[in-house]
Amino acid sequence: MKMIRFFALIALVPAVLIGLGALSGGWAVGAALAYITLVAFAADEGVAAMAPTAEADRDFAWANRLSVLLALGHFALLASVVYALSGDTLGWGEKLALFFAAGLFMGQVSNSNAHELIHRPTRSLFTLGKWVYISLLFGHHTSAHNKIHHRYVASERDPNSAREGEAFYQFFPRAWIGAFKAGYEVERADMARAGRSGPHPYVAYLAGAAGVLVISALIGGWAGVLAHLGLAFYAQVQLMLSDYVQHYGLMRVEVRPGRLEPVGPQHSWNAPHWFTTHLMLNAPRHSDHHAHPARPYPALRLRVGEAPMLPYSLPAMATLALVPKLWQRVMGRELRRWHASHPRPAPTAPGT
Repeated sequence: MKMIRFFALIALVPAVLIGLGALSGGWAVGAALAYITLVAFAADEGVAAMAPTAEADRDFAWANRLSVLLALGHFALLASVVYALSGDTLGWGEKLALFFAAGLFMGQVSNSNAHELIHRPTRSLFTLGKWVYISLLFGHHTSAHNKIHHRYVASERDPNSAREGEAFYQFFPRAWIGAFKAGYEVERADMARAGRSGPHPYVAYLAGAAGVLVISALIGGWAGVLAHLGLAFYAQVQLMLSDYVQHYGLMRVEVRPGRLEPVGPQHSWNAPHWFTTHLMLNAPRHSDHHAHPARPYPALRLRVGEAPMLPYSLPAMATLALVPKLWQRVMGRELRRWHASHPRPAPTAPGT
């Protein structure tokens, strides 16, 4: 049970602080923002130990229970933060700090947890993860991630794989719109192939998004709706930054026309940093996730030597990506080093 203590402690502390901050403001608001920014960065840089890996055949019921707790906590936090931001009990400084703390939590922890849940084979867990995304007005990610990203990752056919030299501000609208369209089309094709005549999954995504905004309106009027929209957008930016960083410039080779090389550890950037690895439920071990999408997060392995490693933690690199010139300088160097030590396979000539 040692692992559950680390995952639970590190991921639940900011949720408690944000909840306290939404209720009473004061020190809890500042502590929540400091925890998920300064404390996380300092711990990543100061703790040399890597997160332990559980054995693949262990019982991970505790991991599912923690995911359920985090998901339910997400809904409670979303409602309480919307209430606090739309009301007059907190000052503007407290509201600003609460907004950024909650947005970072929802984009880094709630997103990582929902991502874990939509990969679970149990229908109830999958549905819970889907509704976390719907509450962030990003329900289509449930379809696009599972059915497009995992199939076409690190290729031109995946909207969420960033090309070398592409700035985040170019990537974000291209990937958001592209994933929305691709997810819709693949679901429609799957329904036609299976002969299903029920409602398209996007009906639930869009109706659910409208429903949660109505709830926010009931909580805080138009100010509540604006608070919800702001939090959802900020969380979506965090999610898209993760995709941008974790696949930047790592493209699969088309070994013959229409045929890509198999997905391997070399197609995702990883990060070994101890604190944010626990905070984000092993999401920085991205290569192993793509190799084993159904593997529970405690069992994900860090593919040292096989996969490229980020020079700083995933959240730190996401912040760097907001400054395109600095990002290109740092990641251009890292890409050159990786490709120099791990040459890409040559495409097979047509007809061979």
